[in-house]
Amino acid sequence: MNAGWDLVAYHFSPPGLLLGSVLFALSLTPSLLPRTELVQGVLSGCSFAVGYGIGNFAHWSWGFLGLRVPPGRITRLLGFVVALACLVLLGIALGNANPWQNSVRAVMGMAPVATSQPLLIAAVALPIALLLMLAGKLLVTLIRLVWQKLPPAMPPRAALLLSALLVGAVMALLVNGVVLRGALRLADRFYERLDAVVSDSGDAPARPSQTGSDASLIPWNTIGRDARLYVQTGPDAAAITAMTGKPAIEPLRSYVGLRSAPTVEARARLALAELERIGAFDRSVLVLVMPVGTGWVDRAAIDTLEYLHGGDVATVAVQYSYLTSWLSLLVEPDYGSETAQALFQTVYEHWTQLPKTQRPRLYLHGLSLGALASQASAPLYDVLGDPFQGALWVGPPFSSGIWRWATTNRQPGSPAWLPRFGNDTAIRFLNQSGTTAWPDTPWGPMRTVFLQYASDPIVFFDPAADWQRPDWLAAPRGPDVSPALNWYPVVTFLQLALDMALAQTSPIGYGHVYAPRDYIDAWVAVTQPPGWTGAELEALKRKIPADEYLP
Repeated sequence: MNAGWDLVAYHFSPPGLLLGSVLFALSLTPSLLPRTELVQGVLSGCSFAVGYGIGNFAHWSWGFLGLRVPPGRITRLLGFVVALACLVLLGIALGNANPWQNSVRAVMGMAPVATSQPLLIAAVALPIALLLMLAGKLLVTLIRLVWQKLPPAMPPRAALLLSALLVGAVMALLVNGVVLRGALRLADRFYERLDAVVSDSGDAPARPSQTGSDASLIPWNTIGRDARLYVQTGPDAAAITAMTGKPAIEPLRSYVGLRSAPTVEARARLALAELERIGAFDRSVLVLVMPVGTGWVDRAAIDTLEYLHGGDVATVAVQYSYLTSWLSLLVEPDYGSETAQALFQTVYEHWTQLPKTQRPRLYLHGLSLGALASQASAPLYDVLGDPFQGALWVGPPFSSGIWRWATTNRQPGSPAWLPRFGNDTAIRFLNQSGTTAWPDTPWGPMRTVFLQYASDPIVFFDPAADWQRPDWLAAPRGPDVSPALNWYPVVTFLQLALDMALAQTSPIGYGHVYAPRDYIDAWVAVTQPPGWTGAELEALKRKIPADEYLP
């Protein structure tokens, strides 16, 4: 038995195994979104490997510093205790995986999971953990090889530190300069081809006012699948009347794709020319929309706006990327800022030249990465002389400048997941609870609303969660956050990072999937559509089929 333990201890670090088991167990606790067994296995495998790496490094550092090690018999006894503790800890955690996940599902109105399939979680986690541990072992071997090549005259510890720094620097350069950029190029080409796929309703629109029609300045074959759906699937005047019972006109939607013009400035000018062609500046409301990374525009946002204003709306969207939002957010968070600025400046310059009594009210809108880009449209001091009317930013990513500033400087006592800012006249925050908690304070000339759910990881991911508890975990918690969610160093960071990649897998009205009823509250607050009573708005919320807007 001693020989067997010695063999295990030679290949594996007991402190690494113990800390890896602890992180594995903690990874099974709830986060913002529910997880399948497959997803949980991936998370748990990564968590075990990270914990093992930290524990192994601490174990190695103990010996490197020349600290005392207990005698062999005591070490073996401690090893057996560690092994037993690991097995007990893993068993308890896997046994609790089901109720932990059901605590998340309960706050989202989802049916509970009958069984957690702990064997499936373990079967997925094991190979992932082993692969990551092997990668770490290869990295250590490489450091040792470099160490051996350094001049013998160097002090051993200094030589080891230098070799670790050299290998770390080279690996960072390779990952950032070769692997990451290569992966991004591949992803960009993939999403570019995906963007060009013709949808089932691929024929160009017949109405002259629509993008891609024979009369349009934007060729149909220069906008992608998501843009075509956005242009073609909105409600017409008859559909708006059928939904609201009120008279309506045909809403105007235009879209400029990445292939529609060669440069950002050219696409912005093309957007303005198309708006002028279709008579967008004769409407009551004009909205500049920044789509998500792939070019997708949430129909729930635009449909509800058109219902509320009886079609007396014009919207324009300009594509700036092919990459999906969470990928763009991690590697190129400022991807759309240049496009947002060019579009705003081009349209705003024309808008300010129109008589104030004969021009539409101008608004900004964006979801997810589009909200991040839209917030960079213009510095506030550039528009104070002739301000636009407001903005609706939905699911703003955690790195959003205006959102982060307003949240950080919120009124004392207001929660981070639903802050109150300043005197409530310029910026307000909204979730699925509606506007009932808002003060009676009148709005100022510019109305900005952030629509966000407390369970949205795109909004509430925090890089600092690796080492500090996020503010949004303080009591009281958001209505859609599990009461069993707790903060654990390293683990919570990994959980939130995975949640962010899966943000649109939640039911509608939770996570990063925003419901039409909540868009209605937000648009009413921002754009003040005339002729609606509270009862009529509630009836409209009930009538819109929310499930049709699932991404």
